[in-house]
Amino acid sequence: MANVLLGKDVADKATELLIERVEKLKAKGIEPTLAIVRVGENEDDLSYERGALKRAERVGVKVDVRVLPIDISQSAIEKELEMINYDASIHGCLLFRPLPKHLNEKKVCDTLRPEKDVDGITSASMAGIFMGVDTGFAPCTAEAAMAVLKHNDIPIKGARAIVIGRSLVIGKPVAMMLLKENATVTTCHTRTVDLPGVTRDGDIIIACAGAAEMVTAEHVKPGQTIIDVGINFTDDGRLVGDVAFDEVELIVENITPVPRGVGSVTTTILMQHVVEAAERASMA
Repeated sequence: MANVLLGKDVADKATELLIERVEKLKAKGIEPTLAIVRVGENEDDLSYERGALKRAERVGVKVDVRVLPIDISQSAIEKELEMINYDASIHGCLLFRPLPKHLNEKKVCDTLRPEKDVDGITSASMAGIFMGVDTGFAPCTAEAAMAVLKHNDIPIKGARAIVIGRSLVIGKPVAMMLLKENATVTTCHTRTVDLPGVTRDGDIIIACAGAAEMVTAEHVKPGQTIIDVGINFTDDGRLVGDVAFDEVELIVENITPVPRGVGSVTTTILMQHVVEAAERASMA
């Protein structure tokens, strides 16, 4: 059976370090502050918000939650983000997506300044990831996957990494982050021909296609590390990842579970970005 890589271990270690950094900032009169902008009452957003608030309280980050009406206009939501841009007391902003369909989401996202974009939603932040420069921050979930690998001393340099998924939220940025760490990266998706043949050739598999339990025993081999980023609900209400955990765990060397895996690290990475943004602002 595989080693089960729990997110709590990663989050707890990172939280200890963040508490120290926050205390140093507060000693200088700086209170790291996150603005959460939520449109409406989407349950997924509310669930993530509760987790973020809990982690922020533990770390010592202040949170300013701004709830906007579901029928908010394009100009009004952009004005809200502009106010955050020019509020020196706010160091980072989390904007929940997807936004209502009557809004131009890309334009809304790009209203936010990259230095306050702590979840990698702006075009400038994404460009920074692809260029390998520190403009803004990477998406929290993608960075959480990398944090799990590093915390558990999984070799990345020289490893063959297979990313199953190509979204801007996880697939593409995590592929770029793996490349930066000198892995050899192959990006696949649900339409890849002979996907099992491709994935069996990897040392690390990051499953982030958003397809419930699509990675099965035929996709893996002994010695591999599987990072499951999927969040899916089955017809019978079970929460599962993109990996068929019960059968894959019997074969591979390391695997993250769903839940209690990468997802539990994500809010910690969010707080890490807020603290780093506050540190950068203090030196500006």
